[in-house]
Amino acid sequence: MNREEKEDTTVYKVVLNHEEQYSIWPEYKENPLGWKDAGKAGPKAECLAYIKEVWTDMRPLSLRQKMEEMARNPPPPPPSPDPDNPREKSLVDRLSEGDHPVEVSLRPEKTVKLFKEAIDRGYAHIKFTDTQGGTELGVRLDREATDLGDADFEGQTGSVRLVGGLTLNYVKVQLTAEIDLKTLTGKGHLDPVAI
Repeated sequence: MNREEKEDTTVYKVVLNHEEQYSIWPEYKENPLGWKDAGKAGPKAECLAYIKEVWTDMRPLSLRQKMEEMARNPPPPPPSPDPDNPREKSLVDRLSEGDHPVEVSLRPEKTVKLFKEAIDRGYAHIKFTDTQGGTELGVRLDREATDLGDADFEGQTGSVRLVGGLTLNYVKVQLTAEIDLKTLTGKGHLDPVAI
């Protein structure tokens, strides 16, 4: 025992709050707001031993009641996805159906020069603009499948066909996008890749 415990001659009482949580409080003091006597008083060690014996479930009362209610009345299972409702299809499924508007995503600014540099590095960011919040994807370009034949990067005219792979929501996909160099926008879609 340390000196403080030897010198502690305070008589404590066990107190309880509305959540059935226990604590100790000096007996000579008025209970803190929201706490009431639990019917036990004595030296600190005795009060703590009492709490250890009676407070076997540390969860607050409101949490215990909520968990008991959920056990009696579990929530219904979520509805099965409706294949006719596009909001319930996965993002990969939605972006694999038909072409969608896309734009090149570049920072700090969107220029043909920066786009060409990204292509030369073999990695581009393409944003599907018709998804909630816009879905920006980083794509590792397939140099063999990407077609720059119609592109005039100096004159900022023509178009490029980008093809590259990525993983979206744990699904390996291939992105194909036709990008107009004048606007750096176009159309694109995903194709799931068979493993």
